[in-house]
Amino acid sequence: MSEIGAYEAKTRLSELLEDVRKGARYVITRHGQPIAELRPVGWGASAERLAALERIAEYQQAHDSGPISTRELVEEGRRI
Repeated sequence: MSEIGAYEAKTRLSELLEDVRKGARYVITRHGQPIAELRPVGWGASAERLAALERIAEYQQAHDSGPISTRELVEEGRRI
C-alpha cells in the first residue's frame, strides 16, 4: 500500500482512481500522519481474509509438518 500526501492526492485524483480500479490501495496523509485510505469498493475484511488463506495454503505446501496435522499442532500449542 502506497502513501500519498493529501495535496498530491487531490491533484492526481483521476490517475489514482484508475489505479484503484485496478486494485491499488493508497494511504492519504496530511503532515505525515495517515488520514484516509483509498481502496476499491468491496475491498475489506473478506478480501483480506481470502488473501490470508491463500498465504496459509502456500505456506502449508512449502512446509511439510510430517504426520502431524495442523489441528494437532494447535492443540499442542494450547497445552503449553
